[in-house]
Amino acid sequence: MNQKDFKPRVFSGIQPSGDLTLGNYLGAIKRFVSMQDQKFETIFCMVDLHAITVWQNPTELANSTRELCAGFIASGLDPNKSILFNQSQVPEHAQLAWIFNTVARMGWLNRMTQFKDKAGKNRENVSLALYAYPSLMAADILLYHATHVPVGEDQKQHLELTRDIAAKFNHDYNVDFFPITEPVIEGAGTRVMSLRDGTKKMSKSDPSEMSRINLRDTSEEIALKIQKARTDSDGLPSEISGLKGRPEAENLVNIYAALSNITVETALEDLGGKNFASFKRILSDLAVTELSSISKEMTRLMKDQGELDKILRQGADRAKAIASPILKETYDIVGMVR
Repeated sequence: MNQKDFKPRVFSGIQPSGDLTLGNYLGAIKRFVSMQDQKFETIFCMVDLHAITVWQNPTELANSTRELCAGFIASGLDPNKSILFNQSQVPEHAQLAWIFNTVARMGWLNRMTQFKDKAGKNRENVSLALYAYPSLMAADILLYHATHVPVGEDQKQHLELTRDIAAKFNHDYNVDFFPITEPVIEGAGTRVMSLRDGTKKMSKSDPSEMSRINLRDTSEEIALKIQKARTDSDGLPSEISGLKGRPEAENLVNIYAALSNITVETALEDLGGKNFASFKRILSDLAVTELSSISKEMTRLMKDQGELDKILRQGADRAKAIASPILKETYDIVGMVR
């Protein structure tokens, strides 16, 4: 099989841990929706196996999985167009991850900066799963022979490792079996930062609720958080160079551009010279308009958890239909007797 023979297919996933944020929406889900109507077969996953690399309350994990599914659908993902499922319902993910554990090198994993950031000074006490996380991520992607993966900047290194694993597997077994997946990193909102500190990523785990906008926030909460967002004393520039060294200003402009579906350059042409009080009012109105309908639809969907479970089960069946033959052929290549 040559690289040109792989079917154009997108895979990506989000951890069901904590509330969905504006960062998840702009950095991932909004791009998922745009790719759904392009030339690709699209597969989007609630990666619950990744979520438990750090301890999760079981009840909260189940609720977060359903809420993430609701967030996908409320944002525009159509279960009839895209495959939506939670990772643990397709055991082939974990099975292929073990094969990839034999392919990935310790030196590669030791270079993963996200593990160092998450483990901090407590590296000896974190789970083995957190360390091996990138190998499972490679399995998530390559189990479907995904050719493209929309990712944020913080996941780019993991995708590079996925490419290394695919290339080494193909080389070791003298096959052209796994595609060398292409990252899709584009747009103004690929890395949304904290509203309280423009040098840190907007995070579900930040102890300050004011640092992030949650997709289920009310219109009043969204407006208040933007109004209270940290800025500096200067006004908005007319060119990107004027944002250099101003992380909070750059973050808010990026959010505005991403919500408006325009470039940062175009945004600054429109906004240059405005003070932050005026700009925040404009941004608040835009964010409320974009997000309030999503919040309302998520609330409606969460009232029928049986329907969400049905969507996830049907999605898992469709995912398994693609994944199972690929895993079986992988086992054949490796020499597993079945």
